Parts: sequence; C-alpha cells; structure tokens
Amino acid sequence: MSFIRRHPVPAYFLLTFTVSWFAAFLVAAPNLLRGQPVPKFAGLMMFPAMLLGPCLAGVLLTRYVDGWPGLRDLFSRIARIRLPARWYAALLIPPVIVLTVLLCLKLFLSPLYAPNRFFVGASFGLIAGFFEEIGWTGFAFPKLRESFSPLVAAILLGLLWGCWHIPVIDYLGTATPHGAHWLHFFLAFTAAMTAMRVLISWLYVNTRSLALAQLLHAVSTASLVVFSPPRVSGAQEAFWYALYAAVLWLIVIALAIRCGSGLSAGSGGSSLGLRFPGAPRP
Repeated sequence: MSFIRRHPVPAYFLLTFTVSWFAAFLVAAPNLLRGQPVPKFAGLMMFPAMLLGPCLAGVLLTRYVDGWPGLRDLFSRIARIRLPARWYAALLIPPVIVLTVLLCLKLFLSPLYAPNRFFVGASFGLIAGFFEEIGWTGFAFPKLRESFSPLVAAILLGLLWGCWHIPVIDYLGTATPHGAHWLHFFLAFTAAMTAMRVLISWLYVNTRSLALAQLLHAVSTASLVVFSPPRVSGAQEAFWYALYAAVLWLIVIALAIRCGSGLSAGSGGSSLGLRFPGAPRP
C-alpha cells in the first residue's frame, strides 16, 4: 500500500493492464484452452471486458491516494459540461480528418478506400470514451503532470494507451485479422492514438472537463468504427491509419508550437521537458 502512495502512476498502469488483460483472457480462454483460434465475435467482446481496467483503477486509486475529496473532484470533472462552444468544436477533428483521408485515397488511389457508413458503431465509441477516460484522464494524466510537462505526459500516456490495446489489436478495424501486417497496423494505430491523446489532454488542460475528454475519445473511436472502409486488406488498412496518424501529428505539432509544452491556450512557447513534483502547473 505504501508503494501505491509513493508511486501512484506505476500502480495505476500495473492495475489497469492486469485487470484489462486478464478480463480479455477470460473472454478468449474457452477457445485458447481448446487450441482453437479466437473467433471475431469473441475478439470484439474482449474489448468491453477490458474497459473495466482503466475505470476500476481510476476510481479505486483516486479514493486510496486522494481520499474522498479526490473522488468528489473526479466526479465533479465528469459533470463539468458548461464550456464555451469553441471547445466543443474540437470534437469535429476526428470525423473530419478520417473522412478527408479516406475520400482522398478513394479519389486518387482506389475505390476500396470509400468510407463505410456503419452508424450503429457509434455506440462503441460512447462506451469506450466514458469508461476509459475515468482512468486515463481522470487519474493517470494529472498524476503524470506532477513529474512531466503536459505535452510529455500526454505522449507517454498515449504510447501506453496504444500498448494497452495489444490483446484486441487484431480485432480492431475491418481487415481482421491483419496477418503479416499486424505490426504495421499496431504501429500506425499507436501513432494515431498517441496524437489523439495529446489532443484529449490539450482539451483537458484548458477546460479541466473530464466530460469533454470522454466526448473526444468517444468521437474518435466512433469515427474509426463508423467510417473504416470494409473491403481493404491488412496492408491497406495499416496504410490509411498511418496517413490518419500523420495528419493528427501535424495538428499536434501546430498546437505544440502555438501553446508550448504546457498545452495551455495562454502559455505559448514554454520549453519541452520535465516538470518535477511540487512545480506549479500551467
């Protein structure tokens, strides 16, 4: 228990990964123990089981490390929705970029990249965004900010967030399983998620609204589920995800130039680097 208080960030990731990956294993275990491949439906069901990890770890560790005041603060950030409209406009970033990338590829490369219209899939985004961000943005990001600048904290969190998806990475997208292109897809997916994590963190730094972070996560996931082209190969899917990640990173670079490593709309140009415990936050 003393380790948790001294090192809340490692404790959070250890608990999150353990709970999520064990839950995913339980879903896949009936097939794995019989030496059978995991069917696509079971693979998809692994993902909602994994949501228990970040949500449970975020709530439990907030209560243990920060006490009841911390828990009340966590839920108050979820209820923080009265914000200027310009911050909600950021929710358009994922669908606009996904559609732009896919329509350009359809026009200049192949009609196979035509966007899908699987609108029912938006429900996946709502569930993922609500439960995951209780842990990622509600607990892990504020704790990382005690040691790192917001930009560095967001990038580190994004990389770990991408790795958290490893058990289900072969069931994400539409070209599943990805076969020989598993690693290519994973790298492109993680690059996109890390950039998206910076954008989520940028919104949170400037609004302190966990609800807005949940919404951007939900819209990001929903955009990929709804519009992912259904007929692409594993290589083609990895390619368009990589382009999507590249565009997101251009936006992140522009934000970093404009806002600095503090990601604050009013900070402008602070240096990239570490922030140590006790240092004032932007």
